[in-house]
Amino acid sequence: MVKGANAYGSIPTNDEDSSADEIVTTQIPSIDGVHMHTCEDDESSDRNIRILMVDRKMTFLTSMAALGGFLFGYDTGVISGAMLPLAEDFALDSFREEMVVSSTVFAAFVASLVGGNLNQSLGRKTTILVSSSVFTVGAFIMGFAWDYSSMLVGRIVVGIGIGLASLTTPVYIAEVARPELRGKLVTVNALLVTAGQFFAGMVDGMFGKVDHGWRYMLGLAAVPSIVMFIAFQFYLPESPRWLVQNGLQEKAKAVLRSIRYSDSEADSELKEIVRSNEAASLLDEAFFNKYKQEQASRGEDMVAVPTSDDKDEEQSNENVSQKHKDNSAISSPSFLIRVRAMLNSAPTCRALILGCGLMAIQQLSGINTVMYYAASIYEMAGFSQIKSIWLSGFTALAQVVGIFISIFLVERAGRRSLVLYSLAAVTISLFGMGLSFYLARIKSEPISQVLDLECEEQPSLVWNGITRYCFDCVQINSCGFCNGACVSGNALGPNNAEVCMGDENQSYVENGWSFDNCTNPVGYMSVFFMVSYLLAFGIGMGGMPWTINSEIYPLQYRSMAVSFSTGTNWLSNIIISASFLTLSSPAVLTSYGAFWLYTAIALIGFVWLCYALPETKGLHLEEIENLFRKPGDEDDDIMDFLTKEQKELLAKLAKESSAGGH
Repeated sequence: MVKGANAYGSIPTNDEDSSADEIVTTQIPSIDGVHMHTCEDDESSDRNIRILMVDRKMTFLTSMAALGGFLFGYDTGVISGAMLPLAEDFALDSFREEMVVSSTVFAAFVASLVGGNLNQSLGRKTTILVSSSVFTVGAFIMGFAWDYSSMLVGRIVVGIGIGLASLTTPVYIAEVARPELRGKLVTVNALLVTAGQFFAGMVDGMFGKVDHGWRYMLGLAAVPSIVMFIAFQFYLPESPRWLVQNGLQEKAKAVLRSIRYSDSEADSELKEIVRSNEAASLLDEAFFNKYKQEQASRGEDMVAVPTSDDKDEEQSNENVSQKHKDNSAISSPSFLIRVRAMLNSAPTCRALILGCGLMAIQQLSGINTVMYYAASIYEMAGFSQIKSIWLSGFTALAQVVGIFISIFLVERAGRRSLVLYSLAAVTISLFGMGLSFYLARIKSEPISQVLDLECEEQPSLVWNGITRYCFDCVQINSCGFCNGACVSGNALGPNNAEVCMGDENQSYVENGWSFDNCTNPVGYMSVFFMVSYLLAFGIGMGGMPWTINSEIYPLQYRSMAVSFSTGTNWLSNIIISASFLTLSSPAVLTSYGAFWLYTAIALIGFVWLCYALPETKGLHLEEIENLFRKPGDEDDDIMDFLTKEQKELLAKLAKESSAGGH
């Protein structure tokens, strides 16, 4: 039985006694061969109970935090099915439809940029509470929307909630997880994104034929957000690293003891966090002092800060300490000053370039093009509308399977290996998808005659635009194909009835009229490469960029840096989603040209990451910071703005960290 658990679920111990993971080895002899109960048995039993409690708490914590990813996935997936009945009820034109979809993505992009400041000032837990509250309000507005304007407001509010959750939940999970499980637990967040997209498709199907079914589709998003709010409000703790950063060390200690297997493990990790935070604070103060002196030298109204060389050698340590307390109290660094300090830190800047680059590659290699336009892509490949919808649902499941696999591989194979193997397979799959569209064109039936001037050619950028195949003909809005001829017409048949003569009792379509697509002998080649693309993407590129970004930044810049990288992800999402239909048109790059563009981006990203991406598997967050340090970084002139006492303390902290003093 576990007695005396505190409010965080930890088991308090007496510092003078043995810790929870130390075993009393006093031997008590058995009597007549009967094993006697020993202190060792009690200790082992208590430890097993504690491990079980911690594992259960971490499972619950990760599941609740990852609901933020589920909300993101559900919203992006549900709008595709809800848009058709919604457009009918509100009589939306194409521009307003685009606004309903894109407003959420843009709001999420803006929220992700400002969310870093909220993370820093309010904490991870409070920001998640805010995001779930905002999302719930937005879901109710959408569910009860009465016109286009109210729906747009609801979509924007939901986007703000998604943006805050998308940058906060991976950081929160990474900061509370044990190092050997951190990658697996953060990847669960990415798994729930894809699970949310798949679940949204099921909900769309359930309510697709219900009157005003879109209200249920969009309004049901409030359920998981309410669950997440209740869990964080009443059951889950604040991040221990944020608590240390804000001077709440005892609370951080209690939290760590509630989510670690032993008090000694928790206390050791706490010391490491404190050391890292102290070193970061010293460098932060040095930069701020340097900034203030630069402002003073330009004649601005700032208090000059003397360098260490200017200080009186005989001044007592107490006076030096008090002087710096006074200087620090002048004013706190503004957001722009903190951004400048982050970019001025060479190791952090290297990490930020890597993190933002990973997010850009994730999006610019075409993932949301495939997710948002899967049905359209299959229609381009020659499948019917109904078959395209079913195939798009099947391919969404492929990414879920891929990320599920990555959860079991991330702590075995490592982040770097998963990213590189995944991106290599993604590159091959994208090339194959482009090849399948090219073959679909040249293997479609050839054109023997063009009967209308408007069907002879079309605007083009990378090909001659001359109609040579059925594939070329049906991409012209007013033209179709029948019996080797490209002729003007509509979905029902050609304008010239003689072109498509056949059985008088059958329709033109039954007699061979093709208006939207052509017979495609390599259609299932597109299916194969689409599925392989999503499976490969899920194994590495789906979750690893979020996992890596949650762990590569120093504590004092983590919220702001993750905000920047998340903003990069959303901005790239906007670019790729808004440009695909234009890029894939015959007038620009064609469908195969668009996928070969994504192939080139993925290939360039693969080559760069081979050199730039380190392995972070199994390392403490504070140890990962050192992976981005290079000789000479410590020689930055901001060291001149530390006192002798502070320099000695910084050197001591660095020595303890490099020696593994934890």
